[in-house]
Amino acid sequence: MRERLFDPPIPLVDCVAMTRSDNRTSLRTVGLFAGIGGIEVGLGRSGHSTELLCEIDPGAVEVLHAHFPDTEIHTDVSTLPALPECDLVAAGFPCQDLSQAGRTAGIGGTQSGLVEHVFRLLDMASPGPTWLLLENVPFMLSLDRGEAMRSLVDRLEERGWTWAYRVVDSMAFGLPQRRRRVILLASRSEDPRPALLNQNHEPSLPEDPDGIHACGFYWTEGLRGLGWAVDAIPTLKGGSTIGIPSPPAIWDPNTGDLSTPDLIDAERLQGFPAGWTVPAGITDARGPGRRWKLIGNAVSVPVAEWVGERIQTEEAYSSEADREIAGGRWPHAAWGFAGNRRKVEVTMWPVVRPRPHLLDFLNQEPKALSARATAGFLDRTERGNLRISEDFLLDARRHLAIMSDEAQMALA
Repeated sequence: MRERLFDPPIPLVDCVAMTRSDNRTSLRTVGLFAGIGGIEVGLGRSGHSTELLCEIDPGAVEVLHAHFPDTEIHTDVSTLPALPECDLVAAGFPCQDLSQAGRTAGIGGTQSGLVEHVFRLLDMASPGPTWLLLENVPFMLSLDRGEAMRSLVDRLEERGWTWAYRVVDSMAFGLPQRRRRVILLASRSEDPRPALLNQNHEPSLPEDPDGIHACGFYWTEGLRGLGWAVDAIPTLKGGSTIGIPSPPAIWDPNTGDLSTPDLIDAERLQGFPAGWTVPAGITDARGPGRRWKLIGNAVSVPVAEWVGERIQTEEAYSSEADREIAGGRWPHAAWGFAGNRRKVEVTMWPVVRPRPHLLDFLNQEPKALSARATAGFLDRTERGNLRISEDFLLDARRHLAIMSDEAQMALA
């Protein structure tokens, strides 16, 4: 067994398969493009086991070794020769070429195009897994008129698989993070539609008529993007449009403070236990910035846990209200088989779980947004055409003055 550089802050039973409380089978899973294990932790919490992990990022590999010490880890999907016997393959494949914050090169880009190895490995497996779980950003549904999703479902249908996908929001699962992701579930022999599409709720969005709740926003988004979220943060990301792996900022209208969440709370905002990415900082000299990137690229654990709970449901699915997909852009939810492709009218909220207020959720003292970051943000807002609350801008200018004075005093 590989020697550990880090003792996990929680028992490993929380990270691996647990005994199921029903009569459903514990699935053997493989995680490709595993990152720091968001999908695998979620599937483990819903009773499934991880047979193999594949991840190339050295910091992420250290995290996986620390939390999955008995699981084989391969470091390059392009050289992975074959899949072990398994029931489900999960792949949160790279989003850099499919994201608005990335290169937008499309599914054929050098990073997102690595999904080809998923199909290579599926084709080589005999008899092969029953299930495939893919995750990526919702911009893939509109980029190049939806070419990425079209490419994926074409490949699945060529192989005789039935598929269903849905955009879901992490806020629905009790996290104060507005994080929307495409979850695609496909099977060679089962119906994936009941698992993803049967549950449906109206969004439970925070109401703030008195303007007392903290708001999250991006301070790195250039002239046209603010990324505003009430009583939540916008999506934690692996990087920004200006190449900075950074967290969103938080504005507290009660105090006027502008801050950024602590790394530990960022882990928790993704559903991980506190300290999950510490192993990445032990061997990576880039330290906190590297950990931010790993957290931002991860899959929210409760989302994967929900999929793991739903995947073997015995419910039936009714398609009476579904309609044929027309036009270029894909809907927020759809399913298909053998060329029959239907859109589904469901929300991004399959469940509604209790969600704490953002400031109540944070356990660590937030770090004040620096004078440099605040000044850059204000400069972009003045040169841009975004409609921004004057109260917010007044607090941002006041915060800048305070931070600038403190910086001058530190130099004196």
